[in-house]
Amino acid sequence: MDKVEATTTVRDFDPISGSIPATKLEITVSSCVVGFVDGSLSPPSLSSVVVLYTQGVECKQWREFGRTEVIDNTLNPDFVRKFILDYFFEEKQNLRFDVYDVDSKSPDLAKHDFLGQVHCTLGEIVGSPASRLEKSLGLFFPHRGIPGRKCGTIILSAEELGNCRDCATMQFCANKLDKKDFFGKSDPFMVFYRSNEDGTFTICHKTEVMKNTLNPVWQAFSIPVRALCNGDYERTIKVEIYDWDRDGSHDFIGEFTTSYKELCRGQGQSNVYEVMNAKKKLKKKRYINSGTVSLLSFSVESEHTFLDYIKGGNGSNDSLTLSFPVWEGNPSQSTSLHYMNPYQMNAYAMALKAVGEIIQDYDSDKMFPALGFGAKLPPDGRVSHEFPLNGNTENPYCNGMEGILEAYHQSLKTVQLYGPTNFSPVVNHVARYAAAMQDGSQYFVLLIITDGVISDMAQTKEAIVNAAKLPMSIIIVGVGQAEFDAMVELDGDDIRISSRGKMAERDIVQFVPFRDYMDRTGNHVLSMARLAKDVLAEIPDQLISYMKSRGIKPNPVPAAYATGTQPPTNPV
Repeated sequence: MDKVEATTTVRDFDPISGSIPATKLEITVSSCVVGFVDGSLSPPSLSSVVVLYTQGVECKQWREFGRTEVIDNTLNPDFVRKFILDYFFEEKQNLRFDVYDVDSKSPDLAKHDFLGQVHCTLGEIVGSPASRLEKSLGLFFPHRGIPGRKCGTIILSAEELGNCRDCATMQFCANKLDKKDFFGKSDPFMVFYRSNEDGTFTICHKTEVMKNTLNPVWQAFSIPVRALCNGDYERTIKVEIYDWDRDGSHDFIGEFTTSYKELCRGQGQSNVYEVMNAKKKLKKKRYINSGTVSLLSFSVESEHTFLDYIKGGNGSNDSLTLSFPVWEGNPSQSTSLHYMNPYQMNAYAMALKAVGEIIQDYDSDKMFPALGFGAKLPPDGRVSHEFPLNGNTENPYCNGMEGILEAYHQSLKTVQLYGPTNFSPVVNHVARYAAAMQDGSQYFVLLIITDGVISDMAQTKEAIVNAAKLPMSIIIVGVGQAEFDAMVELDGDDIRISSRGKMAERDIVQFVPFRDYMDRTGNHVLSMARLAKDVLAEIPDQLISYMKSRGIKPNPVPAAYATGTQPPTNPV
């Protein structure tokens, strides 16, 4: 029998958390207003172009991604050519837009006048009202420009490509599959793979196992089209059929290939596939096939996406909390997890910065309530599990990540770390705000950074079960060398969390241990990017699951930002 060659890939795949390609965004430089103090250039003499640069996580080097067309004789160009970018909510995708006055047909940018530059992230564009970001052009390289010039502004807008919101529902059956079990028939299941640009394949769906049959009829399933073919309708989709074995060493029955374009034809002879086993064909001269698979039904529906809700203003409102367990010791001592090294951020600060810098792009005012718990507060030494890091009980909000980090460092100088460590007060604190926003106008993300010790497990589980009914998600980052068993239980990936016999309505908790992301080479930038990616990846689906469960549709784009008819797209 042919055993599965990549057993762990098939066995470990989770269709819910499996990797799905990014949605694709069309970035438009909708208006670029260029002005100069000295009036040295008039519209007839200006021919402008915008160059987009992207920056990788592992390498900070800027790479040219593409250029708009050149537009002549105007200080207010509206560019037709778009930039098509993959979008990942969980990543900080740095972008740079350079504006040039084109003096010749040479592609060498050094031969043209540099007018200005804008830095932003893709999340900033998406998170702006109606996904429309306006920023001032800065002359960051004056030696390449002309002294005395005043830079203008650039307006960037993001639009999700239409096929990124499509979801396909399909059902298959098989006939006369090979018998693989000695004492029975087969227990077949199908595994779907999308093809990548480099010719490799990535698993994207696995059906249920049909027990003891050679003629299975699998249940219908739904899958985002981008997960199936990444938007390329003619790209190969490979389907493998296996006989399930309890020990995970599933027997290979055979495979066939198709495409999204073929599947769209629906039920019929064109969607009846021979299941082929190449090794078996080589061994047996009279081999015909290992059975057939037929498409029973196929339909496509357009669904509301995460970006629809963000663009409509159903955005995130973020609460960031830190825990201060007593046994971590004095923050001024190097043995404490809160130790303030003048040359390097501690684990709390690194985790906060990694996650917070991405989330803040989706908060319009960049003001965040930051709470601490597990400390004695001045002046009377009262123990608190819900106190503002900035010391202001009337206004616990901090300005951006820098404001939170500053409040965190200042609080370490004024409070005394003290146990026990209770989570439920801060969960309930955010839940109270979320309870007032059940119409979906805001979605709350609670970030808890802790050493893993928890003194009120029962109360926290009850708080999370109650919070699962509200528009909120919880991210827990564990620092230190603890086992974090309690945090894993709260995560609920294996067993959905429950309290008093009531199961959580949704899975809203994501936990990761900080130590798993420490790079031995000292590359903290890369390791923190990986941490942020893992803890934030589930937020979009959690937001959508809440909105769908309540029948909440995205708000319409505000009239002030609604776009009219767009010129034909010429993607880069």
